Amino acid sequence: MRRIFLSLILLLLTAGGFTVQAQLEAETDTTPDNVLLEKQWSLGAMIHTNGWGLKFHSGHNITALRQFMWEIEFSTYKSTKEVKTINPYFSDSRSYIYGKLNYLYFLRGGVGQQHILNRKPYWGGVQVSWLYYGGFSLGLTKPVYLYIIHFKSGYSDYEVKEERYDPEIHFVDNIYGRGSFLTGILNLGFYPGAYVKTGFDFEFGVKNKRISSLEIGGILDFSPIPIPIMAYAPKQNFFLTLYVSVMFGKRYNNY
Repeated sequence: MRRIFLSLILLLLTAGGFTVQAQLEAETDTTPDNVLLEKQWSLGAMIHTNGWGLKFHSGHNITALRQFMWEIEFSTYKSTKEVKTINPYFSDSRSYIYGKLNYLYFLRGGVGQQHILNRKPYWGGVQVSWLYYGGFSLGLTKPVYLYIIHFKSGYSDYEVKEERYDPEIHFVDNIYGRGSFLTGILNLGFYPGAYVKTGFDFEFGVKNKRISSLEIGGILDFSPIPIPIMAYAPKQNFFLTLYVSVMFGKRYNNY
């Protein structure tokens, strides 16, 4: 289910990116490239060392080389200790991650600035900007549900039930496989915190009015309440990831 959902999101995002670009290409761009455009927006997707995410940026110029920005991001997070396994005693068992207590997601909202280090020459090229953001981070946990085998009179007589994973009573020999991804969606856990981010933006768009950029950097999320992910690992307060994102968008003036 998660793979299908992720594939659909990436497909829609890719299609959306091409749609945005197509719409921007379809516009009659009569703005000279040497005119300073004060406002901008962009959207895109990222992959990072512990998952993937979606993001939206918007902002305006403070000076010719400095921009005030705000952003919203949604990101998944996987523990580095996650390893998929299956029940070796049942040929039709489903794979699952042994010891995983919760799926973890981050919803971020913050502000920051981008400092243009060098502008693109009028004939094209790459514009490089240094960026930094900070703001509110909300960790969301969804409990893991598994199909559990309940034996009756013998190993050939059993029933399978979907239950929330409990490391005290669920083991390799009685776990049949992962449960439905949507099960437990109403039992979300909320972990408010903060985040900081820094990185570099490489804009390679041909036209000044259109944004096509590659962003790389690092994000540090902090939760004052430790978040449990794996049953056999300490709860975490800090979550550091390195990311690469692709952004598409537009610059404009209101007049």
